[in-house]
Amino acid sequence: MLKKLFPLLLCVAFAGSMLPAAVHAAPAPAPSASPAAAEAAQAGETQDAVTQHTVAIGGQTYAYTARAGTLTLTDDNDKPTANVFYTAYTLDNGGSSRPVTFIYNGGPGSSTMWLRMGSFGPVRVQAANGKPSGPPPYRIEDNPNSLLDKSDLVFIDMPDSGFGRIIPGKEKQFFGVDQDVAAFGQFIQRYITKFHRWNSPKFLFGESYGTTRSAALADYLLGKGVGLNGVVLLSSILNFGLDYGNGEPNASGDWAYVLYLPTEAATAWYHDKVPNKPALSTFVQQVEDFAMGDYLSALYKGASLGSSERNAVARRLSYFLGIPESYVLNSNLRIPYDRYQRELLRGQNVVFGRLDSRYTTYGLQQASNEGPPWDPTDSSIDAPYTTAINAYLRDDLKYNTPLQYRTNIYGIIYANGSSWDFTHNHREPTNVAPDLADAMTQNPSLKVFSANGYYDFATPFFATQYTLQHLQIAPPLENNITFGFYESGHMVYLNDAALGQFKADLSRWYDSALGR
Repeated sequence: MLKKLFPLLLCVAFAGSMLPAAVHAAPAPAPSASPAAAEAAQAGETQDAVTQHTVAIGGQTYAYTARAGTLTLTDDNDKPTANVFYTAYTLDNGGSSRPVTFIYNGGPGSSTMWLRMGSFGPVRVQAANGKPSGPPPYRIEDNPNSLLDKSDLVFIDMPDSGFGRIIPGKEKQFFGVDQDVAAFGQFIQRYITKFHRWNSPKFLFGESYGTTRSAALADYLLGKGVGLNGVVLLSSILNFGLDYGNGEPNASGDWAYVLYLPTEAATAWYHDKVPNKPALSTFVQQVEDFAMGDYLSALYKGASLGSSERNAVARRLSYFLGIPESYVLNSNLRIPYDRYQRELLRGQNVVFGRLDSRYTTYGLQQASNEGPPWDPTDSSIDAPYTTAINAYLRDDLKYNTPLQYRTNIYGIIYANGSSWDFTHNHREPTNVAPDLADAMTQNPSLKVFSANGYYDFATPFFATQYTLQHLQIAPPLENNITFGFYESGHMVYLNDAALGQFKADLSRWYDSALGR
């Protein structure tokens, strides 16, 4: 997830076999080796755990095999560079003709515990929907909305996260846009080789920065002869130039205000700050029309904007956003989401979440324009998800390791003045939309499903829609893109009703992508 996109951005996640598990061992460290080196070696010494399970989906019971383990990545000289942790779920007797979907979160720096334990895997932790989850114990239950009825599933933790470890000194080979794509590309090629899945239909499923990865990875894999049937983009960020702080130079950075406006308005709608509010879909369409029409025109005019037009735009913004017209005027018609987080519910001393604006927390200083140094979504879900991933992998899947499960590696990436290399194709800010356009053009059968939550400020849905509608691909290929919008936030699956709708939409989409 995009915290899961680290603060850098806006301040700013299984087709096994019944064969015995292979042991991917790094060379044993010398007695004088550092603790980090010893841990990296230890990460490769844990045998894959293979267990048998069943799950009921759509009234039918499916028997499946779960494999928790690591695959070793190597450099150009075939020297080990990292052990990457994954869990794979494959239907028993499904065979190599079944589709296989590779699933991962983002960050960059996040493990894939969020998608693994919350979305379409065979089990799911119960976290509170739009409110605090409270303390343990937490329930881990079979997931009736699992995608296992449509595809085998491989959940991949990015290198150095989860139970995976990078060999010390090799970090620079992984911590960057292009480096990360190469690592995931190598993992997928090694997986389909080891488990004989080269001729299986293949899908990518990324969330948040994972969508950045997927867009570039689809093109990268095609260059390696690995064709894809489809790509699922959940809560996308493909063109970082449309984000706050990286605005298009010809628009003086105003694109962010335009593209975030529908999410701000949907949040006002959710918190009952819109008078006589219509249905959400109707309301959002009104906001989008205004954003790309009168609002964009007013921002473009800048200092030449007349007072009557300025006041008219301010009145509409005040209605859509549920805040005083005077505040809009004093803000020069531009309401950055971080200030809006504090302003919308200021009278109640309540701040809504960035990852999901349905979640709220009390402010620490009511007069402040800043919210507390945490996100209420994180405050609600971090404990149940962290608890669940450890209990599930260790107790249910029997993965026997003394290592700590790293839920994220932000501290490792940004330690000692280091950072993530956002250079892509020798340019910044990162823009992988052309990569997706290339992949769709070279492989005109490639299908894309774009899913977004209305209440997500990390990756606003209107920005995704704008990006995908401006890929400059041939008009017939635009029909290969399907959009899904849900009454949830960045992690659409936190809302049970939205998850059910998402699963139904994906089921139809998988059937279409597979020609069924």
